[in-house]
Amino acid sequence: MSTSASSPSKSPPLLIENLVKTYGPIRALDGISLRCEQGQFVALLGPNGAGKSTLFQLLSGLFTPDSGRIEVMGNDMTHNAVPALASLGIVFQQPTLDLELSVTANLMFHAGLHGMPRSLAKERIKRELDRLGLADRANSKCGQLSGGNRRRVELARALMHDPALLLMDEATVGLDPGSRAELMSLLHSMRKERPIAVLWSTHLCEEVENADRIIVLHKGHILRDTTPSELLNSTGQTTIEDAFLSLTGKIEDAA
Repeated sequence: MSTSASSPSKSPPLLIENLVKTYGPIRALDGISLRCEQGQFVALLGPNGAGKSTLFQLLSGLFTPDSGRIEVMGNDMTHNAVPALASLGIVFQQPTLDLELSVTANLMFHAGLHGMPRSLAKERIKRELDRLGLADRANSKCGQLSGGNRRRVELARALMHDPALLLMDEATVGLDPGSRAELMSLLHSMRKERPIAVLWSTHLCEEVENADRIIVLHKGHILRDTTPSELLNSTGQTTIEDAFLSLTGKIEDAA
């Protein structure tokens, strides 16, 4: 499952091969391989301690792997990090907005980090806020927004530089059921408008039922990388939750 870094136009948005990350005696990731194709919604499903957070730390460039390879649009994360990171949009589990600044000011700051001209930044901000139903909150302080709308702002920020790959790290943690459902609906609708790959990390089975692929991660190992229907067939179960339980033994609550 190799790809050529010299042909980024033919490369998948994300390619991971034999990735290993250890913390002392703990192998947080033990030689995992996966890929995300253009336009795919890939759900990374695993209980706490599975290695999801470690994987996202490596994908976002916060840490480097002990061995293995990460490529984003054909660019190696270790040796060619700048173009690799430029192709990513990330919504972290922990909120990262400046609550004292307006929605627009938060987004303009992000545009500046990407070297985006101010005129283009204004166009992109308007585009994303319109798409996400936040046009009327452009001048509101982020501290005045609901949790669900703050997540929408973070999603707008992640999308405004037109990334090839969107990373969503437990993005619904702390949201009420209605806000969670709205965020999921927005993401699935968005894929009809733009050919972006999405890697969605979660421990909640109900969030992965409409994914193109489900990757079950447990104790640093990929147990399954398949479609929702094939996951049910291969485990002999009738629900994603029962299939997940049969593979991992338990579903842990969010930390």
